[in-house]
Amino acid sequence: MLKEVKLKVGEKAVKAIVFPLQTKNLIIIRGSKGYIMCGYLNLAVANKFGDVAVKVVGVDTVEDVLKAKVFSLSNLAKKLGIFKGQSIKEVLKIIA
Repeated sequence: MLKEVKLKVGEKAVKAIVFPLQTKNLIIIRGSKGYIMCGYLNLAVANKFGDVAVKVVGVDTVEDVLKAKVFSLSNLAKKLGIFKGQSIKEVLKIIA
C-alpha cells in the first residue's frame, strides 16, 4: 500500500512517497523544484526530461533517505548547486 509522509523543511514542506515492492521500497521525496529518488529510478530519464533529480542508494525507508548522501544527480540539479556526496538534508533545503 502506498504511504505518503509530509516532511517540514524550514517553513516549507515536501512530500515523501513510499511504494512497497516485493522485497524493497520505491521512495521519492518531492519538493517544488525537484525530487530525490531511490536507486530503482533512472537518472538518464530524469536528464532526458529536464528534471532536477537526486539519486540515493541503499535506502529502504524515508529515514534512511534523510541520513543519505547524494549518489548521483541530474544536470539541472548541478546547476542549482547540488553536488555528489552532499547530505540529503541540505538538498531538501534547495529543492523544497
